[in-house]
Amino acid sequence: MTASGSTRVSSTLPLGRQVAISNISGPTYVTAQLLVQQIAYKLSDKIFSYSPESFDLDVAVKEWAAKRENNIHGEATSVLPLQTRSGAGSFALGYIFSKDFDLSKRHIPQTLLAPSLSLHHLRAALDQLSLLYSVASPFVAHVAAVDYSAKHGLVTEYESALQIAEDLGLGLVSSSSAYETQHMALFSTLLAAVLPTIHIYDGLRTSRETLRVIDALSEVGVAEIYKNVSKEAESLNKRLDNAGKVVELLRAFNNELGTAYEPFEYHGHEAPETVLVVFGSVESQLAKQVVSRLAAEGKQVGVVNVRIYRPFIEEAFLNVLPASVQQIAVFGQVRDAVSVEDASIQSALFSDVLAAVSFADKWASEPTVVDVKYAASDVHTPSSVATVIEQVTSKPGQAAEVSLTLLKQGEQYTFWDLDNSPAAGAPSSIGSIFAQESTNNVYVNEAHDNIIQGGVVRTEIRSSKQTIEAPYIVEHADVTYVGEEKLLKDVAILDEVKPGGKVILRLPAFKPEDTEKRIAPAARRTIQQNGLQLFALDSSFSPALGKHASLLVELAFFQVSRPDTTPEKLLKAGVVAEDKTTFQEILDSLGQWLVPVEVPAAWAEAEISVPTSQSFKLNSFVPFDKEEAEQVPQVGGWESAAKGLLFKEAYGTQTTLRPDLTVKTHTITVKENRRLTPLTYDRNIFHIEFDLGDSGLTYDIGEALGIHADNDVEQVQDFIKFYGLNGDDLVQVPSRENSTALETRTVFQSLVQNIDILGKPPKRFFEALAEFATDEKERSKLEFLGSKEGTEAYKQKSEVDTVSYVDIFEEFPSARPAFQELVRIVAPLKRREYSIASAQAVSPTAVALMIVVVDWVDTKGRTRYGHASRYLSKLTVGTTVTASVKPSVMKLPAKSTAPLIMAGLGTGLAPFRAFVQYRAMEKAQGKEIGPILLYLGSRHQREEYLYGEEWEAYLDAGIVTLLGAAFSRDQPQKIYIQDRMRQTMKDIVKAYIDLEGSFYLCGPTWPVPDVTEVLQEAIAVEAKASGRKVDPRKEIERLKENGRYVLEVY
Repeated sequence: MTASGSTRVSSTLPLGRQVAISNISGPTYVTAQLLVQQIAYKLSDKIFSYSPESFDLDVAVKEWAAKRENNIHGEATSVLPLQTRSGAGSFALGYIFSKDFDLSKRHIPQTLLAPSLSLHHLRAALDQLSLLYSVASPFVAHVAAVDYSAKHGLVTEYESALQIAEDLGLGLVSSSSAYETQHMALFSTLLAAVLPTIHIYDGLRTSRETLRVIDALSEVGVAEIYKNVSKEAESLNKRLDNAGKVVELLRAFNNELGTAYEPFEYHGHEAPETVLVVFGSVESQLAKQVVSRLAAEGKQVGVVNVRIYRPFIEEAFLNVLPASVQQIAVFGQVRDAVSVEDASIQSALFSDVLAAVSFADKWASEPTVVDVKYAASDVHTPSSVATVIEQVTSKPGQAAEVSLTLLKQGEQYTFWDLDNSPAAGAPSSIGSIFAQESTNNVYVNEAHDNIIQGGVVRTEIRSSKQTIEAPYIVEHADVTYVGEEKLLKDVAILDEVKPGGKVILRLPAFKPEDTEKRIAPAARRTIQQNGLQLFALDSSFSPALGKHASLLVELAFFQVSRPDTTPEKLLKAGVVAEDKTTFQEILDSLGQWLVPVEVPAAWAEAEISVPTSQSFKLNSFVPFDKEEAEQVPQVGGWESAAKGLLFKEAYGTQTTLRPDLTVKTHTITVKENRRLTPLTYDRNIFHIEFDLGDSGLTYDIGEALGIHADNDVEQVQDFIKFYGLNGDDLVQVPSRENSTALETRTVFQSLVQNIDILGKPPKRFFEALAEFATDEKERSKLEFLGSKEGTEAYKQKSEVDTVSYVDIFEEFPSARPAFQELVRIVAPLKRREYSIASAQAVSPTAVALMIVVVDWVDTKGRTRYGHASRYLSKLTVGTTVTASVKPSVMKLPAKSTAPLIMAGLGTGLAPFRAFVQYRAMEKAQGKEIGPILLYLGSRHQREEYLYGEEWEAYLDAGIVTLLGAAFSRDQPQKIYIQDRMRQTMKDIVKAYIDLEGSFYLCGPTWPVPDVTEVLQEAIAVEAKASGRKVDPRKEIERLKENGRYVLEVY
C-alpha cells in the first residue's frame, strides 16, 4: 500500500483522482476533460450530461455540484445526467423554452457534455434549438469525439459532428491539443452568444491523458476573461454575418489572453508545393510536428490545421495558403473502411476545401484538391502521417519511420497487467512520484482491452524536461513492465520496447531453468534479437511480499529504470509501506525477488509455432466488471409478460431484434434431404440442401453452417410430465446464443429450443444439483460426482453410460429444483456447425451439407442419437430451419492456378466438394486452374463412396487431376489415406513443393500424424533431389504460417 496510491476514480481525472475546482490554476497536472468540465461548471446555469456510465465525461462536475461549488454567476451549477436514447435532448430543450424559465438567466449559457456517439440522438433537439435560437439562452456542447465499433472497439469519431454542424448551421470549434482545450472550451462558450456551438476534441487519448499545463486559467481568470470578452461580443457590429462575428470575437479573445489563435493555422515550409488540410486533435498535432520536421529537412510541404470549421471562413482559409501551393490534400475522416474505398463518398472537409479553392482567384493555375480519406478506426502515429504525406507528394519509396526529436530527450515507459491485478495501480503511483519532480513534465495515459485475458490494462508514462505533445502510443519504451506472463503469448508487447531497452516480467515461483518454458517463443526471439535486458520479478519469494504487490512493482521499476534513486528519495516522494520497517525489509531483499535473467543466444532461433494472435484494442475506459449480478429466471403467466410489455421502463424490458444472438441468424428451407448410404448400412450419411430464398444468408467457400436444432418434442413432453410441469407457463430463460440475455418463452418452448435438457451434463452440474437433494444419500453421491475425488465415477457416467440431464433427474428423484433454478444449472442449447458442401458462386440460392447421424447404444441398451444430426435427418422438404454462418480456416488460395491437395475422411469431404465446384466454375469461365489432388477415405466403396459419381465426373473432365480413394475394409490389408498419398509421392512433390500448392485435411484427428509424416517425406524427397538441406518439421511449420498446411479436424 503506497501513500501515493489513493483511490482512483476515473481516467478523465489527473492520475485518476478528484481535483477541487479551486486547485485548477497555474502550473498543475490536469486532463483535457477536467479543463472542459471546469469551464462548463464555472460558466453555465445547467449542465445536461449525456455521458455513458463508463465514459465519466461529467465525473468532476458532479462532484463539484454535490459540494455546492459556486459558478461565476454566484450559484451552484445544476448537473443533470441523462440517457442517450431516441428523443435525447428533449429535456434540455424543454428547460430552455419553458414558460417557467427564469428570464434573468437568459444570458447565462446552457451546456451539454456528450460523446460524439450521442449526436445522432440529439440531432432533432439541436435542429429545433437552431431554429429558435434568437429567443434561446446561449448553448454550447462540449463533445468528446468517441464512438464504439463492434470490430475496432472505441474509435475517435468526428464525422457526425462535422455533418450535423453543416446541416443545422451550428458553430464547430476544435481543440488541437490538451494544452488549448481550456481556451477553446472558453471561446466556444463565448461563441454561443452568436450561434449554438459544438466544441469537439479527441475523446480517446487527448482528453484523458494526465499532463502538466503551465498556464491553466484559475476560477478568477476564467471569470475575468469571460466577462471582458462578453462585453466586446455585445458591441459587435450587428450587420456582420456569423463569419464576421466569429473573426471579431476571436480577435477580442486573443487580445484578452495574449494568444494568436486563428480559424486556420499554417505550419511548414515557406514555399510548399503540397499542403495537407487536417481537422481533429491528434491529426492536427501529428501533422504539425511531422510536417515541421520534413520542412526543416527541405521538403516543400505544409499543413493547415482547421480550428473553426463552422462557419467555414473561406477568406481566412485562402489567406493562410501559400501562393506556391500546387496540391492540396484534405486529410478527411469518413465513417469506416468501406467508405474509404467507396469513390462516391467524400469527406465533409473535402467538400468545403474544394469549394473554397474552386471559386478563388488567388492562383494563376489553380491547385489540385485531393481527398485523402481515413476511417474513424484508424490509429495515427508519426509514421502513418509521414506515409500519407509521402503518398500525396508522389515520391517513390516507402516513408521512413519518424521519431520526433523531442521524445529522444525524454523517457518512455509502458506497463501491462491484468486489470484485476493487485499491482494494477502501481503505474499511477509511479506517475504521481514523477509528477513531484518540478523540473519534469510527466504524461500518463491508461487504456483498457476487456477482451484479452478477460481484461488488460496498458499504462504509458512519458517524462521529459521539455513540454511535448505526443498523442499516440509509446512505440519505443525504455522500460516495460509485464505483470502476467501469458500476455506475451497474446500480444506482441515487446515490439514496442526500444533496442537495448529493459523488461520487467513478473514470474512467480521463478526458476532460471524454467524461464524458456514460461516465456512465449516470439517474446524470447524479440528479447534476444533486440538486445533487451530481462528482469524477473518473483512476488512469491516470500508470502509477506504478496500483501505489497503494488509496492514491489514500484520498487522494481525504480531499481531498473533509475538505479541511482535512493531509498530516502523514494520515501520522500511518497513510496511508503504501512510502516517504514516493512519498506526497508522489502528493499533489503530486493536482490532476491528481482533477478536479472540471462538471455541465451539460442533464443534468437526460437521456433514460433503459434504467432501472437491478438492486438491490443482500446474497447473500454474502465476495467471489466467480473462481478456481474446473476439474472434469476422467473416463472409466471401471461399477465407478467403483459406488464413487462406495457410498462417497459418499470420492468426493464428491452424490445430488440433477437438481442440474444451474437451471430446473425437466417431462416432457410429444406429443398432436398437424401440418404447417401444404403438403408441396410449401419451408418446413415445424408445430403441435405436448403433453399436460401430471401433469407439474406451468404457464405464463403470453406465456411461452416451453424444449425440451431430443436430438442426432440416427444422426449420433452415426457420430461414435462415426469417433472410435473405446466408446459404453458411463461418463463424467462437464458438465450441459446448468449447466456447473459433472458428471453420469455413457455416452459415447453424453452425445453424444445433453449435448454439442453437432453444433453450431457458437465461435472459442475452434479455439484449444483446436490444443493437441492433432500435425501442425504443422494446429496452425498451428487457431491462426490461433482468433486475432484469423484472424477473416475463422473467419467463412467459421462463417457461410458453417456447419461443426459433427464437421466440424472430420474436417478436422483429427491433433487427437484424449481424450474427457474433448473434453467440456471442446465446449460443452454448451442448451435452445431457443419462444413458447407457447396459453393455459393455455383449455387447462389442454395447451401448443402453432408452429415452422418451420430448414434450409439448405451449401457442400458438404449439407442441414443446426436442432437443435431438426428434433428436434421428427420427434416422433410419445406421445413424451415434457423441457421448462421461461421468462418473457417479452410480457404481457397488467391490464385486459381495454385494446386490443391485435399484429404477428407468420411463427411470431411464436404468442404472439398465446394472447392472442386468452384474450380470447375473457374475452368468453365476460361480461367486456368491448378492441379487438384483429392484423397478420400471411408470403410467400403459400395456403401460409402460419398459423392463418388461427382468425383469420377470431375476426374473425366480434367478438373480433378488425381483421385486417391482409400477404402480401408474392402481388402484383407487395411489401406488408409496416408497409404494412397505415399503411392503418389511424385505427384505430391510436384503439386505441393514445386508448384507451391496448399494442403488441406478435414475429418477426425487420428490421421494427422501419419498424413503429416507423408508431407514431411515429400519435403525431404524434393530437398534431396535439389541438393538443399531442409528440416521437414520446420518447413511444415512455415507452411502452416503461410496458410499452405490447413487442418480442420474434430
